[in-house]
Amino acid sequence: MEQWKNRVAVVTGASAGIGAAIVKDLVKAGMITVGLARRVERIEALKTDLPAHLQGNLHAMKCDVSKEDEVVKVFASIASKFDGIDVLINNAGIIRQTELINADNSIPIREIIDTNVMGLVFCTREAFKSMEKHGRNSHVVHINSIAGHMPICMLEHPSNNMYPPSKYAVTAITEIHRQEFIRSKHHIKVTSVSPGLVRTEIFLPQQLEFISKMSYLEPEDVSQSVLHVLGTPPHVQIHELTIKPFGEMV
Repeated sequence: MEQWKNRVAVVTGASAGIGAAIVKDLVKAGMITVGLARRVERIEALKTDLPAHLQGNLHAMKCDVSKEDEVVKVFASIASKFDGIDVLINNAGIIRQTELINADNSIPIREIIDTNVMGLVFCTREAFKSMEKHGRNSHVVHINSIAGHMPICMLEHPSNNMYPPSKYAVTAITEIHRQEFIRSKHHIKVTSVSPGLVRTEIFLPQQLEFISKMSYLEPEDVSQSVLHVLGTPPHVQIHELTIKPFGEMV
């Protein structure tokens, strides 16, 4: 991670779970880190988990990544304030309870697509503007899921059915971004990190109770994988990294 010291990272969905763990680890690794979330006060609270001399390197900004206008404004502000963006971690994601065959599902389906797919696309587009301008080595990491490589739809729990399609889109988008970054002639890497089951607030309380009886990852496990990806030398690009808890059956 030495190559990233004092450089700027942006993390979406940074208020809790995987995003919060990544934010803290990036700051500890020496990066100036901007956390984006709707609950910006929760990012500010993360400073108490950091050494006093590093707390000033964590910056919280409010942004709902499902809203394109907010994404455009906040990334322009970051690029201007911090002289460019070097690392983008697209972590923001949601699960909504819906079935594809339900008559009343247009709102949750749009929320999932707008956040998990369009938000990722818009954030990467805006970060690329900065990366292209400053011309330094850069890296984009998409927090994907094993659900983006196999459709997980258990008969007993069918209500998350739009989540896997949204993550399948991330898998495809990662390859498109790789090709577009190469064509841009800029040294910008892109990586998809696909965790198995992770215990985070994305799940409802009753789901967390069910998860506690299974093999699962902690957010910090995923964050350490992100640091591993970022720590590769310039000539190495990890395109896809899958991380599962030992004993996971899917």
